[in-house]
Amino acid sequence: MTFPPLREDLVGLEPYGAPQVDVPVQLNVNENPYPPSEAVVADVAASVAAATATLNRYPDREFVELRRALADYLNSSGGSGITPDQVWAANGSNEVMLQLLQAFGGPGRCALSFAPTYAMYPEYARDSVTAWVQGRRAEDFSVDLDAARELVLEHRPSVVLLPSPNNPTGTALPPEAVTVLCEAAGDGLVVVDEAYGEFRRAGTPSALELLPRHRNLVVTRTMSKAFALAGARVGYFAAAREICDAVRVVRLPYHLSAVTQATALAALRHADELLGRVDDLRRERDLLVDWLRARGHQVAESDANFVYFGRFDDRHAVWQGLLDAGVLIREVGPDGWLRVSVGTPQEMAAFKEALVDVTTRGASEEQG
Repeated sequence: MTFPPLREDLVGLEPYGAPQVDVPVQLNVNENPYPPSEAVVADVAASVAAATATLNRYPDREFVELRRALADYLNSSGGSGITPDQVWAANGSNEVMLQLLQAFGGPGRCALSFAPTYAMYPEYARDSVTAWVQGRRAEDFSVDLDAARELVLEHRPSVVLLPSPNNPTGTALPPEAVTVLCEAAGDGLVVVDEAYGEFRRAGTPSALELLPRHRNLVVTRTMSKAFALAGARVGYFAAAREICDAVRVVRLPYHLSAVTQATALAALRHADELLGRVDDLRRERDLLVDWLRARGHQVAESDANFVYFGRFDDRHAVWQGLLDAGVLIREVGPDGWLRVSVGTPQEMAAFKEALVDVTTRGASEEQG
């Protein structure tokens, strides 16, 4: 036996995480490139200062005020009639997902998704001792509904994980896909992960609209992306009250600190301002898609704040060439593809210049 006596299924595994490299242009983890304004910073600082005066006491473990504010926000962002007791929050949507698997997965149960998708999903299953079943997406990264339904009926998963937009591809799910899989799942949960939901294109609905129709539907969001609050670690979901109550059983005591709650509440008071850059990022995304296609690259349709493009015979060489030029993007998903976050116009210009240089130099070397 190795020391320390690690679980056998964890031996030899590396921890998840994107490379953290100090370079001028960082476009690899889908952050919002625009920091909070001075007004937001001041409100957060004042709110945290007030919370600091009470840090000798535990925070509100039910975070009632935050749940109320999140419900109000969701009802303005695709939802309708969502009440505070239908909302749950945790330290990033990662903890939200893990709590869902802890409550509804476990030994003798399975979770299911469709690859390529977010690399942490099978790790949530592993960490909660839940079996993992992985279907495949179509060539255009959409979900084949007939095949997906059959897979769900075959395995009867306790939890189906459906990111929309999908990470790393940016592909959004049509509403009928959510309905088909909610009906096929029976009493199993269907979790639609809308971490990038605020970036969806006009005409792409949120799964929040379907909550009244499907009691087994869970819609997750995060404040890390559109709200430019990645450093605060706040994720949340909306679902039937019974699902929220079940997750309360597995949550750790006082899992949301008073400082986290104060920060999130301050940010929600400035939601309009913080989300004001979303349209700018959408426009920059669409310009990037057009530019990449004009350069001859394959590009997946994106409803997110990132773009998935390829195909490269040696994607690592392209990634390394960009890094050498001071631009960090992400190697993720199927071989031959790369993902780039949407940044400021200046960052996008630097990425484009570096990509042209790397790919042109690579083509010249092949010809030589």
